Amino acid sequence: MTAAASPPADLRALTGIRGIAAWFVLLYHVRLSAARWLPETVTALLARGYLAVDLFFMLSGFVLWLNYAERLRRGGPGEYPRFIARRIARIWPLHAAMLGVAIAFALLLLALGKPVRESWETLPLHILLIHNWGFTDQLSWNDPSWSISGEFAAYLLFPLLAAAVDWRRFPPWALLLLVTALAGALHHAMTLGGATGLNHDIPHLGIFRALIEFAIGTLLCALWLHWRAGKRSALSIAAALLLLGLVLSRPPETLVAPLLLAALLLAIAISAEWRFNPLAGRAIHYLGLISYSTYLVHFLLFRFFKIAFVDESGAVSPALLALYLLLTLAASIVLFHGLERPAQRALCNIFDRRARRPASVAIAAE
Repeated sequence: MTAAASPPADLRALTGIRGIAAWFVLLYHVRLSAARWLPETVTALLARGYLAVDLFFMLSGFVLWLNYAERLRRGGPGEYPRFIARRIARIWPLHAAMLGVAIAFALLLLALGKPVRESWETLPLHILLIHNWGFTDQLSWNDPSWSISGEFAAYLLFPLLAAAVDWRRFPPWALLLLVTALAGALHHAMTLGGATGLNHDIPHLGIFRALIEFAIGTLLCALWLHWRAGKRSALSIAAALLLLGLVLSRPPETLVAPLLLAALLLAIAISAEWRFNPLAGRAIHYLGLISYSTYLVHFLLFRFFKIAFVDESGAVSPALLALYLLLTLAASIVLFHGLERPAQRALCNIFDRRARRPASVAIAAE
């Protein structure tokens, strides 16, 4: 492939790393139940699993900039509703389904006379996907959906960013400075909120993580496009980001982690078109395709799993953990093929018909 060739719309390695990240989040949520028999080093590693969400935000910014930035600029304001409609079709149906499961479970608990931790007053915010815009004080219903709320905010602002600026016009060194500045801005926002880690006070600070890291992802895409165009300085930029992260490998995490994740994502993108890339393999790629289902189903499923199979100690044996992982994989496959993808196609077709445009048969995988 020549340097001048058009970039692919889908980098399989990015889809693959999204699948790995989703399972990293899952293991973060179950680690304490398995802490009795997991090695301390493994438990300590899994305790950082929340950082996979920060990688999700950057991945989303990268993929959307690659696929939609130029399209939005060419289409003008008329393209904005179509873009938002497709984003809603991508994230809302499965979110609504999982929210429905959580509501049914809460109603069952009420019928049995048991306490319910969920806040009914916040339910409309969850339905509208704005529940993690600083309006609430705690996570509830399906806890991982907080990041989907942040993603939705980024989607609403993305067309404005694409219309306002074209990162391709910036030299690599300027893009690097902007990445560093945004990481510094996130660190400042988290510090003002009293945070020492990126998972601190998610209901109030999570929105800053989502928006700033999404923007970093768009910059990383521009750096990658420079690299593909023959400006190999992007390689040295990735190394510089990694070195900066290593130099600052002691606290604060709120500054180090975004820079390290940015370096990781850029390195994965640069190597994405290499032959025999393990992240692009069929199995890993498939985990990436179903990762949204994995991400939204695993938390509620583990809650139900503990009620059915785990005693009051909360400890999960290796055999029970294996069973839960298999159930999560099976549920992810069923939800992806039976709900997530069909609902996305159906909504896109409805939106296309209302816009009097031909229905698109291609569904974006991001």
